[in-house]
Amino acid sequence: MQKQLSFSVEKGDANEQYDDDGKIRRTGTLMSASAHIITAVIGSGVLSLAWCYGQLGWIAGTASLIIFAVITWFTCLLLSDCYRSPDPVTGTRNYNYMQAVKANLGGLQYKFCGIAQYGILIGATIGYTITAAISMAAINRSNCFHKNGHHEGCHTLNNSYLLIFALIEIVLSQIPNFHKLSLISIVATIMSFTYATIGIALSIAKIAEGGHQRTSLTGIPVGKDMPSAEKMWNTFSAIGDIAFAYSFCPVLLEIQDTLRSSPPENKVMKRASTVGVSASTLFYMICGTLGYAAFGNDAPGNYLTGFGFYEPFWLIDFGNLCIVIHLLGAYQVFIQPFFAFVENWSKEKWPQNKFITQEHSLGKVKINIFRLTWRSVYVVLATLVAMIFPFFNSFLGLIGATTFWPLTVYFPIEMYISQAKIQKNSFTWIWMKVLSLACLIVSLVAAAGSIRGLVVSVESFKLFQSMS
Repeated sequence: MQKQLSFSVEKGDANEQYDDDGKIRRTGTLMSASAHIITAVIGSGVLSLAWCYGQLGWIAGTASLIIFAVITWFTCLLLSDCYRSPDPVTGTRNYNYMQAVKANLGGLQYKFCGIAQYGILIGATIGYTITAAISMAAINRSNCFHKNGHHEGCHTLNNSYLLIFALIEIVLSQIPNFHKLSLISIVATIMSFTYATIGIALSIAKIAEGGHQRTSLTGIPVGKDMPSAEKMWNTFSAIGDIAFAYSFCPVLLEIQDTLRSSPPENKVMKRASTVGVSASTLFYMICGTLGYAAFGNDAPGNYLTGFGFYEPFWLIDFGNLCIVIHLLGAYQVFIQPFFAFVENWSKEKWPQNKFITQEHSLGKVKINIFRLTWRSVYVVLATLVAMIFPFFNSFLGLIGATTFWPLTVYFPIEMYISQAKIQKNSFTWIWMKVLSLACLIVSLVAAAGSIRGLVVSVESFKLFQSMS
């Protein structure tokens, strides 16, 4: 009798609280998955798009956004079918990206994926910490300009804002797993649309003021103020920034693992990816084009903080506050898979260690001392790196460049070829390989531009003296 009960619970038949794998029944829907995607996609990447247009111009800027959107959407469709193996509907669940790679491609690629995925997720949290601190400092500058006049510099160190963001993240990091993030993602999604809309409205208002800013079909022209080598490096860095704007593939399967089983997870995830990428691209196009039209070739790296000199100051403050709230949630969406990996590995390594495994009840809240300690230490270390390398555009570009090819293109294509048993040297196999190679080249040149930007920034930077 006991064996029968165990079997039925594992299949989810005897108790409606369990799924077919014996885990607590998942409740995610198209709406929650779309919210997770938009939270991950529309982040600090949107803030640099006006600057990207300044480097690339109207033609290449628009084309780059569309190309990256189409490639990301296509590979997300491929990746959605890899949640279950070998059959995308009835196969065994792969709870995260690494498990999917291991099931489809084997152990060596699994290790490469782990290094790439978790390195990128860590990098994204550092980038979000930098961005949030810049936005908090922008609120302070806006209020200072309003109170003392625009002749004041109103510059301030970013360190205090980095620490404030870190303290809040230490608290949020105690959310035990990805399945508990739905409310945070919905709030973050609302915030992302809000600040993007504010940026659009302010761009339109600035354009309406007159004093037309200089724009170009090819971006900032080569000349005395822009040597050809500098133009090339900035172009590469801008491509990396646009790639970063679509860097949510590393958490796609973790998002898919929150979905209920009916209708099939892959079908819902494909619709959610279509909704998320389409909505994000629409906002990116509007923010990038209007931001470039408003600022022209002098577009700042973070276009919302560029409005800090202008009224209404309260709207600038609200927009930057929305950025901070959004990034608080986006930070968790990106880092929860890494938290889960470290904690699951530790439990498997030391299953008898109560410091690692024991849960303590504090009212309705369960506290694990290991989770509390190590997650707090992680946030502190990420914040320390953000203090050492507080370079917004170059950092985003490097993350985007290193994320785009392996996690957005290479692994989804290779897993699809393996799972669908695409014949070698067939037409489909060849064009998918060509697409992967082309994206690798783009990632390499974008990474080169971003690394060069970081090197130049570090040469003139005083340690722990980041100013806004």
